[in-house]
Amino acid sequence: MKSRSSGILIHPLSFINKYGCGDLGEGAYKIIDFLKASGQKILQILPIGPTGFSNSPYQSFSSFAGNPYFISFDKLMEKRFLKKSDLDDYPVINKSVIDYELLYLNKYNVLDKAFLNFKKSKKFTEYDAFCKKNSFWLKDFSLFMAIKESQNGASWITWDYEIKDRKDLNNIIKRLRDRIEFYNFIQWQFFEQWNDFINYAHNNNIKIIGDMPIFVSYDSVEVWIDRELFYLDEHGNPIYIAGVPPDYFSETGQLWGNPVYRWDIMEKRGFEWWKNRIKYILNYVDCIRIDHFRGFEAYWQIPYGEKTAINGKWEKVPGYDFFNTLKKEFGDQLSELIIAEDLGIITDEVKKMRDDFNISGMRVFEFANFENIKIDKKTKKHYSNEPYLPENYVKNCIAYPGTHDNDTIKGWFKSLEKSKKKIILDYLGIKDAEGLSNAIIKKIANSKANTVIFLMQDVLGLGSESRMNLPGSCSIHNWSWCVTEELLTDDIAKNLYKITKNAGRI
Repeated sequence: MKSRSSGILIHPLSFINKYGCGDLGEGAYKIIDFLKASGQKILQILPIGPTGFSNSPYQSFSSFAGNPYFISFDKLMEKRFLKKSDLDDYPVINKSVIDYELLYLNKYNVLDKAFLNFKKSKKFTEYDAFCKKNSFWLKDFSLFMAIKESQNGASWITWDYEIKDRKDLNNIIKRLRDRIEFYNFIQWQFFEQWNDFINYAHNNNIKIIGDMPIFVSYDSVEVWIDRELFYLDEHGNPIYIAGVPPDYFSETGQLWGNPVYRWDIMEKRGFEWWKNRIKYILNYVDCIRIDHFRGFEAYWQIPYGEKTAINGKWEKVPGYDFFNTLKKEFGDQLSELIIAEDLGIITDEVKKMRDDFNISGMRVFEFANFENIKIDKKTKKHYSNEPYLPENYVKNCIAYPGTHDNDTIKGWFKSLEKSKKKIILDYLGIKDAEGLSNAIIKKIANSKANTVIFLMQDVLGLGSESRMNLPGSCSIHNWSWCVTEELLTDDIAKNLYKITKNAGRI
């Protein structure tokens, strides 16, 4: 993403929907149409793996699988795996806010019907080809999910000894064969629909930035099948967990709960685990934003059982060896394939590693210290050395007003002190907050940054009610916002197109 361009950040769960959650049906294609009409070249998404409790895209059961919630019923009808009558009992669901309990109870019932219809259809050729091609991850994943389902969703650490430790799986594979095939089926359909969606985006000259969490969920197939790669005790319990120290988002830091890696074992294996993971994700996106890039230089290690992240410590990682291995794998193209989420406590060592591999970092307008802004008495122009202000952006970065972890522009501004609001309005050259979102988008679009990305909520001028995530919380409002078709007006598309064109990003 080194050329001058712009795009919109919206996760598939927030796409226009008919069945209570964004999916890969007609609403997804309307998002691409809106991006095209507004002159955008990029769609940025969050991780697309299957989620469990808390519904966070950053806590997935698998690094390879797709989220069944994104499967479009309408697309299944086109394949004749569903009939309209199969949806007769599907409840009327709020299309602007996701009710995950209602979604979970009803989405899988319909997917079960689709699976039964598939088996009756005897259309196995493409299904068999998909299973064979993806067996290196699908075989373990579908077994993992089938066992989890049989255990009422319980974590693998609570399973019977033989299953938990993978001592004798033949009997359970025989017993759960039908459910294993069900999970194979829904992954097949997810990636069929995803590939169609990606092709439509590419045909409209829109690239996809994906997202890869640096850590995997403890309750994931990866940890279940390969404990040696993680700091776990002999029973499979975590010895240390990941998080971050106190920062902008939290006074006590963030306790993520993910197991941390045995980087010595990763390196001994030639980082094959990472190479396979990255190569697979690049099968279905054009570029990857690596979440918590800082963790490739050192990560915050917290003893398991701590109530907050305060009592952790930084542990070094063989980052240069890791990225040199990736450089051998991907060549000079590596810097085009990876974006560093380099926010938070970023040391000179992290910056050097990022720059040595020519990897783009991130700049976020809402992170700026606006009190450092000065006014030149002669020219009356504002100036500052603040790295998060648009006039100081470097070319090799991705610039944002805010990310999915921030409040919307409107909500963020509303929360500020009156004195700080005045500084920001003066800096932007506007009298009140009415045109705030537009003014900040315009300011960032005209920066030197090669790539600028705007939250869909900010493009639409929405407030805190549409915030995607509040880090460090388990709010029921996290990951639940959906856009509706009525919000995507022609006037908004035309306005964004004009800004984008004037900034030389068309």
